[in-house]
Amino acid sequence: MTNILVVDDHALIRKGLKMLIEECPECKVNGEADTGTQAIRMLREQHFDLVLLDISLPDKHGMDVLKQIMLEQPDIKIIVLSMYPEEQYGVRALKAGAVGYINKQAAPEKLVGAIKQVLGGKKYISPSLAEQLLNNLIGKSQDLLHQTLSNREYQTLCLMSSGNSLTEISEIMMLSPKTVSVYRGRMLEKWVSRIMPRRSTTPFHTNW
Repeated sequence: MTNILVVDDHALIRKGLKMLIEECPECKVNGEADTGTQAIRMLREQHFDLVLLDISLPDKHGMDVLKQIMLEQPDIKIIVLSMYPEEQYGVRALKAGAVGYINKQAAPEKLVGAIKQVLGGKKYISPSLAEQLLNNLIGKSQDLLHQTLSNREYQTLCLMSSGNSLTEISEIMMLSPKTVSVYRGRMLEKWVSRIMPRRSTTPFHTNW
């Protein structure tokens, strides 16, 4: 059984998350916290395998809570669940040690799927956040990363940076769109391995 701590300052949201999560027979919400201070205290007093952490908390910013938890319990899994768009905090959350970031407006089944992925040893990154990471790779980090890419991966990167779509790239490279997606995923994995904390060794996964 996976013990989960839900951290959110709205009781109705915590109740809804608990009902949703416990549809998974292997998951159980064993703790709820409405402040960052309470969450940190509960984690010190009780064992949890996974934390669902909101960014907007009344006493501490969620990013500060995330960093404090990672400092004290570096092996715990944290999924950030927030009303803020992924472009605002997604990359920061991953760099701080989270294994996933989900916008609260996402469909409920995405949260359940993310939890299952994380419990299966993978990270969860939504397609939109994955695209943001790739845009970062194509931009300022391209010169730093190109030497780590295979010829096919680098060719894919160059075509993407020229604005070609997945279909256009597959036609130019004479490969199937699925194969191009594999190359794109490998590029992103190499990028994520650079921005993630060094302690992290969990596999990478997106919903492409």
